Amino acid sequence: MSGFVDELVALIACPAWGILSDRVGVRIVCVLGYAIVGVALILFVQAKNVFPQLLLARLFFSVGGAATATMVTAILPSMTGRETDNSEDSYISRTALPENVRHSIAARSLDSETTITPANYNTQSPSEPSQTNKQTGSSPPRLAGLVGLFTGCGALVALAVFLPLPAQFSQIKGVSQGQAVSDSFYVVGVVALLVSCFCFIGLRGLADEDGKGWSLLLGKAVPREYHAEESNDFGHGRDEAEGFQPYWILLRDSTVLGFKDAQIGLGYLGGFVARASSVGISLFIPLYINSYFIGHGFCQGSPNDPSPELKKECRRAYVLAAELTGVSQLIALLCAPVFGYLSDRFRRFNVPLLAASIFGIVGYTGFAQLVSPEPQDINGRGGSPAVFIMVALIGISQIGAIVCSLGLLGRGVLGAEGGYNLSAQLHDAVDSIDRPLNDAPETAPLMGSPKSSKASSRSHLKGSIAGVYSLSGGAAILLLTKLGGYLFDNVSNGAPFYMMAIFNAILLVIGVGAGVYRELQRKR
Repeated sequence: MSGFVDELVALIACPAWGILSDRVGVRIVCVLGYAIVGVALILFVQAKNVFPQLLLARLFFSVGGAATATMVTAILPSMTGRETDNSEDSYISRTALPENVRHSIAARSLDSETTITPANYNTQSPSEPSQTNKQTGSSPPRLAGLVGLFTGCGALVALAVFLPLPAQFSQIKGVSQGQAVSDSFYVVGVVALLVSCFCFIGLRGLADEDGKGWSLLLGKAVPREYHAEESNDFGHGRDEAEGFQPYWILLRDSTVLGFKDAQIGLGYLGGFVARASSVGISLFIPLYINSYFIGHGFCQGSPNDPSPELKKECRRAYVLAAELTGVSQLIALLCAPVFGYLSDRFRRFNVPLLAASIFGIVGYTGFAQLVSPEPQDINGRGGSPAVFIMVALIGISQIGAIVCSLGLLGRGVLGAEGGYNLSAQLHDAVDSIDRPLNDAPETAPLMGSPKSSKASSRSHLKGSIAGVYSLSGGAAILLLTKLGGYLFDNVSNGAPFYMMAIFNAILLVIGVGAGVYRELQRKR
């Protein structure tokens, strides 16, 4: 029951942290998240009763964990910078209005502005193309691959360093087993607090974070420099106070984007499948193995019993579950950077994401149909090494969904142009003039600029988008644990795996449909 409440809290906290980061900044939310995790771990061992103290400490930890998980997604666009765009439209906009020319115009008087004719303006050659091109950096898919890799490495650190801490502390003379567990929580809590300090120092100066802070928490006026930047009257910013969009509008817009933008929508759906896959691997594979051994009389007990006694009595089942999940996660760890590279390389039809969904369909369906989850045919029970192939495919499917969905969100947030301006959140932000230069009258002020970044970039919504992404993942966890668990107990042991195969099939169909629709739109 506490696990269910924990997930419900995370389900609410993820979008809340996301939209909050759009106001105060990713850095502040990261610092708060790790600080909350550290304090919660320290408070956890101070609890004197299960309810309410222990439950509240766990929920407090869940709130902090939701912040850290959500910011992993939100920080990707800031870390990757802007992508180089060599398209024809981008070339025209760069040659028509180089940045150095635009900046010089902003410094001129309004009278001198009106003397510049479109013909004269078009004849100016852009100087130093390297300055006019957009910033280049690691692409979101490749960075997402590294995120997946280091996430797996973090799990290995927890397994190799943090998990043995109670046993190590208990060997100290005069330290009881209970005190050893408490000391272990203190150590991990201090590590989380140190990570919070590192985030405070290391995440300074992130791209797209200028002007964010506590002053915007309640939607106070935007600093004057942001008004001037978006104003069509160069050097004449708006003096009146302007409020940011309400939090619920940020959440609404980021949700609606999932239905309007194929990249964002596939990212949300990929996150749903990825989080569901984590439950399938960590929960239902061991449960399936325990159920098999108990159902065939190889050990006694209930497959849902988490007690150490069951692990001792069903040691073979416990070891087999550890082997299969370990193989699955190891393959996923190794494939993370591969999917990052492939996702960046083959963007047109999102081929890596589609391939990952196919692997998931084959892996989950094949695992559910195995006669025995054992890798060997012991006493004619039907075991086969094919089980390792199935769990490997499941692991590939999981990491593919994680990396590709993060990459899609990163690309979707940056947009075709990858621009960003904080005042895109303003109620009455002035639309930039898109009129062709050749149609402008000779006496008209030449204030046209390239297409507004608001149309192509969603960086002002990156936190909210990350929150909805985490929300979809949390919904997947609740759906699979509750419905999948019910079907496991009442219908078939393979039901949760068939559910996962269906999830991957839906992802495949929607991914193919989105790719075909995009190609048809291009040909028109």
